Amino acid sequence: MSASRLSLLLASVLVVLSPFEAAGQDALIGTWSGPLRAGGVELRIVFHLEEAADGLTATMDSPDQGATGIPVSDVTVTGDSLTLAVDRIGGTYRGALSAAGDTLDGTWTQSGQSIPLLLTPATEDETAPPPRPQHPEPPYPYASEEVTFTNDDANLTLAGSLTQPEGEGPHPAVVLLSGSGPQDRNSEVFNHKLFHVLADHLTRQGIAVLRYDERGVGDSGGAFEGATSEDFATDAAAAIRFLQHQPTVNRDAIGLLGMSEGGLVAPLVHTRHEPVAFLVLLAGPAVSGADIIVEQSARIAAAQGASSTAADSIRTVQRRLMVAVRSAPDSAALADRVRPLLSERGTSSKQIDSQLDQLASPWFRFFVQHDPASTLHQVDVPVLALYGSRDLQVPPEQNVSPMRTALGESSSDDTTVRVLDGLNHLFQPAETGLPTEYAQIDTTMAPAALQSVSDWIRSRAKGSRGD
Repeated sequence: MSASRLSLLLASVLVVLSPFEAAGQDALIGTWSGPLRAGGVELRIVFHLEEAADGLTATMDSPDQGATGIPVSDVTVTGDSLTLAVDRIGGTYRGALSAAGDTLDGTWTQSGQSIPLLLTPATEDETAPPPRPQHPEPPYPYASEEVTFTNDDANLTLAGSLTQPEGEGPHPAVVLLSGSGPQDRNSEVFNHKLFHVLADHLTRQGIAVLRYDERGVGDSGGAFEGATSEDFATDAAAAIRFLQHQPTVNRDAIGLLGMSEGGLVAPLVHTRHEPVAFLVLLAGPAVSGADIIVEQSARIAAAQGASSTAADSIRTVQRRLMVAVRSAPDSAALADRVRPLLSERGTSSKQIDSQLDQLASPWFRFFVQHDPASTLHQVDVPVLALYGSRDLQVPPEQNVSPMRTALGESSSDDTTVRVLDGLNHLFQPAETGLPTEYAQIDTTMAPAALQSVSDWIRSRAKGSRGD
């Protein structure tokens, strides 16, 4: 054998094939799953890769959020690297297959942030949504119908579900108002259908319930983007007017139940748009959104193990950010004030741009500026305000006293403010109260919280028509 031929032979032996080249794209076909950890929350991310005539196709699930079958816009394989573009949610995964073909080590990028994400092969059972034993299943011992109603002021139609107890009525009724972010009628969070569970319980207790998809969500019209709590209040007022025209509903016993941001919106509805018979506020803010964000950030960090010094440092930084947001007259001024603050913390330019978009949004500007106490002072109907002792998002230590003070200075002579021991922001039984626990807890809402709400509403509805 000549020297040149020997060299060629040695060269061919020394070529290292990538896992994809060695096994083909078959190495990728199947289900891959891994934990995405960000902002104190851990979510399982699942990709299903299948072979198609022109290559690979994929879908994405987030089982802890109840999201399945999200289409992957593009699947690209280059060498030993895989790229999955998920245009619907503005996310991209880039990972490399290990030599053994048993891991994809990569990064998930979304909204300017990049987060490590290690994927491993998984079975369908391993990636199934966690059990939610409280979720109601038909047949129901009450009537349930799909309804629509119109917010004439905003020129949009909202869609929801109306559940009513058996019997002709008229029944006391309540409209459910969800927390921040685009929410469907079930207020589904981490695969917990909070409002489905709540509506089922209340209706079984003789109370009609209307829950609806927020504007721009599900079957409701309009756009969620750009709307503020004030806009959501006009939607809720339209829901009240819809119930007032239902012959099976007691129009003198219609109330509002707001959770988290909904607890801020409910008093706005009653005092500015459409008076109601009662208010139930679950984890409702009693101080400004700016104060909520400062304390929320520090308490979550402390619960995750941060020292008291580190938590105080977080409070300081957040206060500076909130002052900048509240004082800036426009988006340009906001950017000038916030960019240096975020740069000091080593935040990348891309992440700063993403955060500026959020800070400058109409919803955020209203939230940090609004003082709920000014509205609570005007309330003149019975109010039940409940908090969970382990709530880190609307901490009771920060909100209970201001809530009692504001309601005490109102003209209402029937107000109850209670803290339920051991419950978190969603009113689940919790150990730490961290958002990371929400998905891991099977209970959607503690029975004690459900019963507290229904007992209170029923006692206020006594003596009304149909009682």
